Order: sequence, then C-alpha cells, then structure tokens
Amino acid sequence: MVSTSVDFGRVLTAMVTPMTADGGINYTIVEQLAAHLIANGSDTLVVCGTTGESPTLTWDEEADLFRAVKSAVDGKAKIIAGTGSNSTREAIDYTQKAAKIGVDGSLQVVPYYNKPPQAGLYQHFKTIAESCPDLPLMLYNIPGRTGKRLEADTIARLAEIPNIVAIKEASGDLELATQIRRQTSPEFEIYSGEDSLTLPLLSVGCKGVVSVASHLVGDRLQAMIRAFEAGKNQEAIDTHLQLFPLLKALFVTTNPIPIKRALALQGWDVGTTRSPLCEGDETLDRALKTAMSPLGLLA
Repeated sequence: MVSTSVDFGRVLTAMVTPMTADGGINYTIVEQLAAHLIANGSDTLVVCGTTGESPTLTWDEEADLFRAVKSAVDGKAKIIAGTGSNSTREAIDYTQKAAKIGVDGSLQVVPYYNKPPQAGLYQHFKTIAESCPDLPLMLYNIPGRTGKRLEADTIARLAEIPNIVAIKEASGDLELATQIRRQTSPEFEIYSGEDSLTLPLLSVGCKGVVSVASHLVGDRLQAMIRAFEAGKNQEAIDTHLQLFPLLKALFVTTNPIPIKRALALQGWDVGTTRSPLCEGDETLDRALKTAMSPLGLLA
C-alpha cells in the first residue's frame, strides 16, 4: 500500500500526443518531446489525459505511449497515466495494465456522460483504488467536460483512502478548492487544472499545476511557483501577469487544438488533432503569435 507522501512535484505537463500525417502516433516525436519537457521545468508528465486526446486513442496506443514516455524519461521525472473511464470495470482494467508497465501514478477522471450521484462517484474511485493498492491515484475534477462535479465532501472521503493522493482541480471554482483544502490532510495534494488559475489556487493551498502551457513555459511556471513558496509574492504576480495572455490564448478554442498549433509554430512536428477535433484557423494563429511573440516563444 502506498503512502500519502508521494510527490509529483510542482509542474506536471499534460502532454500532447504527437500524430503523423495519416493520423497515427509519431513515437519518435513523443520521445523527443518528453525529453524536452523534463529538461525545461516539468517534474511529471501526464500521458493520455485530455490534452493527450485520450478519447480517440485505443488501449494499445495508450500502452505504447506509456512505454515510449517511460523510456524517454528514464527515471528523470514521474509519469502519470490517464486511465480513467466512465465505466468502473474499464478503468480498473486500464489502470492495472498501466501499473504493470511501471507508471508512477494514474489520473482518474470523473465519469462522463452517465452523471452518477456523489455516492456512485465515491464507490467508483474507491473500487479503482482498492483494485490497484500500490499505485497512487490523482482524481480529476473537470465538470465542464464530464457534466458532473465532484464535491468537496466526496473528495474529503476519498482522500482518506491511502493511495488516493491528489486531485487535479479543474472546476475553476476557488471556493471549492478552498473547501477541499479545509477538509483534507496537508499530505493530500491539490493541483490547478487551469493554467490561468495556478497562482490564485496557490494562495488557498494548491501544490502546483497540471499544465498545458508548460509545453512552452515550463521553467517560468516552475519559477513562479517557487517564488510564491519563498514569499516573493510580487515576483510571482509579475510572472503570472506576464504569462496571462498566453495562458488565455491556449484556450481560445478546444484544448489541445491551440497547444498543438503553438508547438508547430515553434517547429515541433506534433501533427494535428484526431477527428472530431479539427485544425485551428488563421484567427487562432494570430492569437497565438500575439501571445507568444512578447515571450520570445516563436521559432
């Protein structure tokens, strides 16, 4: 049984899945990008989450991605595998398989579409945790995508389970984050699920961020969080304000369309997104260039 002292660090990158021109996965770029991210501010890579286009990946593809990233990381950073599902049985199966590959943790999204009540959500996550007792689990609360919000009371109960060690809090609700912090032990880590809210969430007890922007500014996000921890509040605020236009530009349309385009503007061959997502247009390019240029991020 794992302890609640698992440390995933401050900056966790929700990694994109690079694609080839024909829609397959470009594993060469996967490994290159993973190595780049851990050399530029990422403590942990979250693979096959929302940003990784998990809804359109097969299990075989996901397993190959976990192996490829694990090989590229080579112990220099942790790997959290997105193995959640709206089917409890499927989530258990995927999580157990990922654990055998040797990942360091699992991201478990709130079940989508079927909208279970809080009692059902509690049993869902509890059953997964008990089925994989040696793997740390991170809850993923993102009601804008799932249609269901995990409430603070439920999170507090789940946090008492030894291997449920963290939450990616992407509801955008500072009061909910505050309630979670009040109702859980200090060892239970809260991570911002929205880049633009990282600094505000730090002020109510958040540990760090599961970030999209860290593909581009991982070192700067790391510096902002460390400045806050060191009591250098104005320095942290200045970095937040400097990055804010970029953090918003990366979400002007559905993630991960903007971040894939931003990486392409830097010269990364990450390909486009799988259908039903689509490519960005000239309006997106203009917004990204406007935000990236002042930060020196354009190739």
